[in-house]
Amino acid sequence: MKKITKVLALATALTASVGMTVQPCAAQSKPTVVLVHGAFAESSSWDGVIAELGRDGYTAVAAANPLRSVASDAASVAAVVRSISGPVILVGHSYGGPVVTEAANDSPNVKALVYVAAFAPDNGESSLSLSAKFPGSTLANAIVPVERPDGKRDLFIERGKFHAQFAADVPEEKADLMAATQRPVTEAALAEPSGEPAWRKLPSYWIYGSEDRNIPPAVMRFMADRAHSAKTVVVDGASHALMVSHPHEVAAVIEEAATRQ
Repeated sequence: MKKITKVLALATALTASVGMTVQPCAAQSKPTVVLVHGAFAESSSWDGVIAELGRDGYTAVAAANPLRSVASDAASVAAVVRSISGPVILVGHSYGGPVVTEAANDSPNVKALVYVAAFAPDNGESSLSLSAKFPGSTLANAIVPVERPDGKRDLFIERGKFHAQFAADVPEEKADLMAATQRPVTEAALAEPSGEPAWRKLPSYWIYGSEDRNIPPAVMRFMADRAHSAKTVVVDGASHALMVSHPHEVAAVIEEAATRQ
């Protein structure tokens, strides 16, 4: 009887042990989402999207984008991505698009790219060259340049024009806070030619607004088609800041990219 009791106790212990090892694996089965903000924004612009993803069991990291140059910004983001154990869905907004397009080349754990009102340049293209490919951007009329001691220029959006230009469908009080906390991008970064695009080898997903005044919707449609987008969502009436105004829709596209991998 004592032997039977010991066998049963051992079986129970083994079962508990197996359960304990299986559960963490199940918890880690979803990829980590790395979110990269663009020019005139900062990491908190992803707050609503992070909350949506968290409710669905995803871990999200809002990486700080230095906004200094495509190459150095991509290296900074790639370092964050490579520090993460397991698969990653890499998401870029606006100028964050060129950054994730290059960062993924040095990050073998990236499984898909998501472009949120973002640029996806090909070899030799820049944010500025793409923005001018089709008419519709009014950003140039809202920019305030600031000369730096090194002779380069930082670009801001004029505070009084920020709401209409960048975040027209965001409540005014929130848009005013975004204008006050915006981070500048260097003029050189927007003009810097990109290298080999990761969207040639990775699946890409797209979401953008029909009323984007920074990047013409026609440009984003062109880039999505060129990249053979796995899914493209156009949010009617949404501004350039649709990750703030439409976090549910943005999170849904990210989650679709995650579940298809």
